[in-house]
Amino acid sequence: MRGAKIMSQASSPKAMSQSKPNPFENALEQLRIAAEYLKLEDGIHKMLASPKRQLTVSVPARMDDGSVNVFTGYRVQYSDVRGPCKGGIRYHPNVSLDEVKALAAWMTWKCSIADIPFGGAKGGVICNPKSMSQGELERMTRRYTAGIADFIGPYRDVPAPDVYTNAQVMAWIVDTYSSLKGYMIPEVVTGKPVPLGGSLGRDKATGRGAVFCTVEAAKVKGMDLKKSTFAVEGYGNAGSNYAELLQAHGAKLVAASDSKGGVTSKAGIDAVKLNAYKEKTGSVVGMPGTQRIDDNQLLQSEVDILCPAALENAITPDIAKGVKAEVIVECANGPTTPAADKVLDANKVFLVPDVLANSGGVIVSYLEWVQNLDRISWPEAEVNSRLEAKITGAFKEVHQTSQKRGTSMRTAALIVGVGRVADAIRTLGIFP
Repeated sequence: MRGAKIMSQASSPKAMSQSKPNPFENALEQLRIAAEYLKLEDGIHKMLASPKRQLTVSVPARMDDGSVNVFTGYRVQYSDVRGPCKGGIRYHPNVSLDEVKALAAWMTWKCSIADIPFGGAKGGVICNPKSMSQGELERMTRRYTAGIADFIGPYRDVPAPDVYTNAQVMAWIVDTYSSLKGYMIPEVVTGKPVPLGGSLGRDKATGRGAVFCTVEAAKVKGMDLKKSTFAVEGYGNAGSNYAELLQAHGAKLVAASDSKGGVTSKAGIDAVKLNAYKEKTGSVVGMPGTQRIDDNQLLQSEVDILCPAALENAITPDIAKGVKAEVIVECANGPTTPAADKVLDANKVFLVPDVLANSGGVIVSYLEWVQNLDRISWPEAEVNSRLEAKITGAFKEVHQTSQKRGTSMRTAALIVGVGRVADAIRTLGIFP
């Protein structure tokens, strides 16, 4: 490293917009509401409000021009009382410790709601992956993996892809971790390429699971999907797969957006063609036959179903007041603030919360982990069938809890998820 130019991303763009609520405070407020319904003991409530372990690592990586950039990475293990920690790794300029803590908390409840034997975790690196080459991303990923290697493992903490990470990033993590341990350990992560033990169906699992939830929500609301319109905020992996799969049920996509802007068309947008257009141009903006709109306009579109599939805090109280959708299905993590929830509840919007709606990814990650541990592989049809059974079962349990308790679907989901984790803590006790 002699003579190398040293740069740092420790002081990246502001980690939290001053106009947006702190995501971990949102998570704690949701926990507080669930705790009131569950009448949680004060000690258990305090334990559930505190991540078990928080790790911050410096991640030096050589850039293509020979300079060395020092990135900041995080890994938060929120709870492991129901099994190994589980959660994705995201690469984004606005990653912060509080964001990662919130995401780890939501993963804890999500795994519990789906009733799979995992706790919750999350990781992230402050970086702008869109401005980095493949080589730079690989070198950064490998160094980040080395930094957290003593804290992850198949029976301890199992990472997965998240925002701006993918199967290739998981492959680099597998190779780095396995090299450090001295033998091949593909089950250290999920969401891997299929040749490395990745599960068939994992790439579309989050979107597919959200569609299964949408089908169930349509039944509850008496909606005919073949006559329904929908909009997707965040046309990435989850959002685009959701659009293609829901379109196959007969629903019509009329608006979509990504980080560069949004498009709309009352006549409808072919989701498959839109995905191909984005792959070619890098954005949905400019899709022939569409008009440009911004995110706020999309979120308040005249649609039957709204799918926020981007980042947290998209739906604020001001946005919520103008939401016209009858059903919201949250593909993103934490897209709706607690204050906005109150507005949507008052307006009788049926919201399928993130901890249920986007759990398809972690459900199939669990199935991938099981296949890896047993060194077996299931056909895609079996994986999809197991996913459908698991997520629709969770939806029905949450909806029944909502009806019984007279609460929103989000509160009902948290009652189920937080309740199971609390039961595990009571049963285990506190050592020593």
